[in-house]
Amino acid sequence: MHLYILRHANADTEAATDSARELSEKGREQAKKVAQFCTEHGIRPEVIFSSPLIRAQQTARPVAKELGMEVTTARWLACGATPEGICAQLVALRDAAAVMLVGHQPDLGELIAHLLGASGDSINVRKASLTLVEVTLPRKGGGRVEFSMPARMM
Repeated sequence: MHLYILRHANADTEAATDSARELSEKGREQAKKVAQFCTEHGIRPEVIFSSPLIRAQQTARPVAKELGMEVTTARWLACGATPEGICAQLVALRDAAAVMLVGHQPDLGELIAHLLGASGDSINVRKASLTLVEVTLPRKGGGRVEFSMPARMM
């Protein structure tokens, strides 16, 4: 499975609650860059799962729109998601050729590290960066990073 991992774009720091934080102007531009990058490079997941938090949804929507897709909200990608929990969800998607996850750091970094068989704090996923992990088996050590691209290089 091609597992595309997208961290939410830059978000405003002021909001009533952390879950209410929206993308900043910079973040909206980053999300557009990611969407264009996906089109230009033929990145077309079968499904896009996003954390329910606003900033993740606002990052996922431009990508989905650019690709003519919908975003599926996944509570299992909310802040605090564990690699084991995400992998359990990926098991059900084992027949999918390509999946995109939009979520948060440190959760996504921990997921990538887990799939590589590395320590949980060894991967830092920058805002609005897109990482492709080729997943043979959704378990510890069951993946290989193919690329990781920050929005500023797209």
